[in-house]
Amino acid sequence: MYVIIVGCGRVGSELAKLLSGESHNVVVIDKNPASFDRLGNTFNGLTLVGNGFDIKLLKQAGAEKADAFCTVTNGDNTNLISAQVAKKIFKIPKVIARVYDPQRAHIYTALGMDVISGTILFAAMIRDKIIESRFSSYLIESKELGVLEIGVKDSLIGKTIQDINMPGELMVVAIRRVYGVILPDTNTVLKPKDTLMAVVKVTSLDKIKEKFKL
Repeated sequence: MYVIIVGCGRVGSELAKLLSGESHNVVVIDKNPASFDRLGNTFNGLTLVGNGFDIKLLKQAGAEKADAFCTVTNGDNTNLISAQVAKKIFKIPKVIARVYDPQRAHIYTALGMDVISGTILFAAMIRDKIIESRFSSYLIESKELGVLEIGVKDSLIGKTIQDINMPGELMVVAIRRVYGVILPDTNTVLKPKDTLMAVVKVTSLDKIKEKFKL
């Protein structure tokens, strides 16, 4: 993929290194040339100095052929303007903007923009650790679903995934085993020390916790 990243702070630089390490073509834009030091010596992409909403600079960055555009500066206005330029002028297929203000995140999501709010995400992660240590609502955008970890105890050993699934309420999507993670089918048999990763309906969470003694 050809990816343009605006902002070379901690998030932007890590994202750039991840994508570059996977052999994607990456362009990083930042107003401060010193910020590119975060990329290290192994980064083999392109770096450009300037604003992420500068049309001339974006053309230089190859926005016409970009598959994705991520704007992750520390300014909401910069990110939202840059995202709109990428989406509306350059028609980049996948545009993602980082937004700090939760109220703005909701507004721009309602307008059809793909927005990630670190504030909402981090707050949800902490909430889950406090209230439901095995439950992660932040992994799925829909507030109706979440991911629940279920340890395989004696009563579950030998059962199949088909025995565990609850249509419309719980579906096991992965099993973490001693030697790694597997994607099971309905006939997969549960073993001691397995941990199930299940997508669950939030309204059924209490019922599921009671059933599996969580």
